[in-house]
Amino acid sequence: MQKVEKYILEELEKHKGLLFALIDPLDYDSLDQAAKTAGNADEAGADVILVGGSTGVQGELLDTVTKEIKKEVSKPVVLFPGNIGTLTKYADAVYFMSMLNSRNPYWISGAQMLAAPMLKQYNIEPLPVAYVVVEPGGTVGWVGDAKHIPRNRPKIAAAFAMAAEYMGFRFLLTDAGSNPQIGHMPLEMVKAVGSSITIPHIVAGGVRTPEEAKSVIKAGGDIIQVGTAFEKEGSVSKIKEMVKAVREGAKSR
Repeated sequence: MQKVEKYILEELEKHKGLLFALIDPLDYDSLDQAAKTAGNADEAGADVILVGGSTGVQGELLDTVTKEIKKEVSKPVVLFPGNIGTLTKYADAVYFMSMLNSRNPYWISGAQMLAAPMLKQYNIEPLPVAYVVVEPGGTVGWVGDAKHIPRNRPKIAAAFAMAAEYMGFRFLLTDAGSNPQIGHMPLEMVKAVGSSITIPHIVAGGVRTPEEAKSVIKAGGDIIQVGTAFEKEGSVSKIKEMVKAVREGAKSR
């Protein structure tokens, strides 16, 4: 087990619920603002800083913003890739994701094959993440040609989760897409997934408030991944409220 994975599991053992702050630099007015929000998240107690997005976050932009964020934070900086271009040697680790419910094998194993030699060259730690897209799916669902899991079918999500663990993935990420109007994945689905696996479950997409974060963790999620809410309000005090809610949700399980 490598450094970042060990850190995440130790923090999860300690706190029982974690908050990952996602920075998509294309959603900010400037790279300075993106780096500042990352710094605020670190100061507020977020456990990991993620960098990436569904489209366009690559090349010099990604190198620059990752280096700037690294100056601002003490927590691990992990890439949330939209494709094989979302790699930079300046990050600590990367979600090495396979989108299990994609209709296109490129997103299941093709992109991973193409990216693997670059990861080895850059010496970036890969975090084996099974990625499952839930309705409505947003941009990532469209780009990844996902066969979305219906929101009223928690047993399907649980079955994908079990398959992910049996295949050897060490994390499961369920994603409803960026800022979905209908909100985060249903709590019944969170509960079904959490009761079916022993690997950490990361819940992404649509968690906007501390109350929602607390309810998702209380229902059985292990890690909340938040991006849009921090783009809209990324002050230290607001992110602290989200961290507090996550910890409280874990205690009340």
